[in-house]
Amino acid sequence: MNVRDMQSALQLQVAAGEGGLDREVAGGYAGDLLSDVMANAHAGSAWITVQGHQNIIAVAVLRELSAIILANGRMPDEDTRARADKENIPVLLSSLSSYQLAGLIYERGIGIQG
Repeated sequence: MNVRDMQSALQLQVAAGEGGLDREVAGGYAGDLLSDVMANAHAGSAWITVQGHQNIIAVAVLRELSAIILANGRMPDEDTRARADKENIPVLLSSLSSYQLAGLIYERGIGIQG
């Protein structure tokens, strides 16, 4: 499944990075501590977080993540949007909690190989 399909299936709003919507989603990761994400998220994962500052884009590029999903109605700041557009990292928005989003992603088999 690609990011566009996931966005549609989960009814997520695209805030930035539309150029990356065709990236494949190979898994998921939920966490707000940037060092934890850098150490443990796998390439191709959709990352669920509440962080909205531009450092999330740097982490997504470093780990080759497919997308960032901002939970709890969080919004990225303008610098984050600009950097996401430049790097083609989709930033998606949801009013759901990280827990709810992770459950939906798992329930729908998004990024689960096999």
